[in-house]
Amino acid sequence: MAGAIEDILGSRINAGVVIVKYGYAVPLRRIRVVEAGHPLPDAAGQRGAEALLALVHGAGPGDLVLCLISGGGSALLPAPAGDMSLDDEITVTNLLLRSGATIQEVNTVRKHLSRIKGGRLAAAASPAGVVALVLSDVLGDPIDAIASGPTAPDLTTFGDALEIIRRYGLAASMPVAAMTYMQRGAAGREPETPKPDDPVFRRVQTVLVGSNEQAVAAAAARAKALGFRPLILTTYLEGEAREVARVFCSVVRGIGTRGMPLAPPACLLAGGETTVTMRGQGRGGRCQEFALASVPTLTGWANTVVAAFGTDGTDGPTDAAGALVDGETAVRARGLGLDAGRALADNDSYPFFQRLGDLLMTGPTRTNVNDIYLALVGGAQKR
Repeated sequence: MAGAIEDILGSRINAGVVIVKYGYAVPLRRIRVVEAGHPLPDAAGQRGAEALLALVHGAGPGDLVLCLISGGGSALLPAPAGDMSLDDEITVTNLLLRSGATIQEVNTVRKHLSRIKGGRLAAAASPAGVVALVLSDVLGDPIDAIASGPTAPDLTTFGDALEIIRRYGLAASMPVAAMTYMQRGAAGREPETPKPDDPVFRRVQTVLVGSNEQAVAAAAARAKALGFRPLILTTYLEGEAREVARVFCSVVRGIGTRGMPLAPPACLLAGGETTVTMRGQGRGGRCQEFALASVPTLTGWANTVVAAFGTDGTDGPTDAAGALVDGETAVRARGLGLDAGRALADNDSYPFFQRLGDLLMTGPTRTNVNDIYLALVGGAQKR
């Protein structure tokens, strides 16, 4: 995104800071690039966030601030509020990501523990004009949820954030400084995130430049060109990865056995973002867990493959975009001494697919419009 802006605006750019995850940097001429931690924030990200805040604080009413926002921005912009430390923010993020909370719930909490999220970047840039160009990785493209909405009005409150903490049983594990700050905020002793009627948003314009819906539609068009009948099931896929996978695969079975809701050769597509509640000690991501949970349903099926992957090229805290499964996966796994059920119970999808050679390794795609789930069905029948 920053490279495209440089190509368009050239010398009209006075200064810039862009923060990306490790391995995603590209050479830029006028914009400083900071690589930082994701999905857990780190000190490099905090330094980048402070540099970004310092840059916009210097903007005046005659300046235009371009904010290039995509999924991942919540982790890449750590600016702890109150007496919180970076370690506190890392702990909060880790607890939330392992809890099974939705990304909207996770970001509600993160907004209220930050000096930059939840519209606070727009407030810092005021009175300059702000144009936010947004790549969406959130279901339904709510601008306030993408990267925790640094330039968008926030409709949530400290009270909402505390309720989410209680809902997932995290209160006793939260850092003291984080809980203290949220409780002070709920009592009106810390400033709320800026709301829609805040004057700072009068000079903010937001443009959605890419989304999961567009990516899934492009995949459907490509499938059709390859001779498959495409069907987009939804671009609002969410829920526990292993449960969603079983429902998705039940539709795959219907296609293969009954030709419903469409006849093979078919490409079933969905977009969205599932969640994983960590109960084991394994390693993986939501797309890899989705694929792993698909193994029992697909066992013995011919001419059928299911794949799940993150469009940014990484799935959870791994270097894989996702994984793929077919009717032979279980047999090949047993030949290597692997058990899909045991791996699923331990949330250990990455080593399972790594041994099989079935991880999807794309490397950095340098974009992020959420996850894609697809099945190719070529008239498979149970053997």
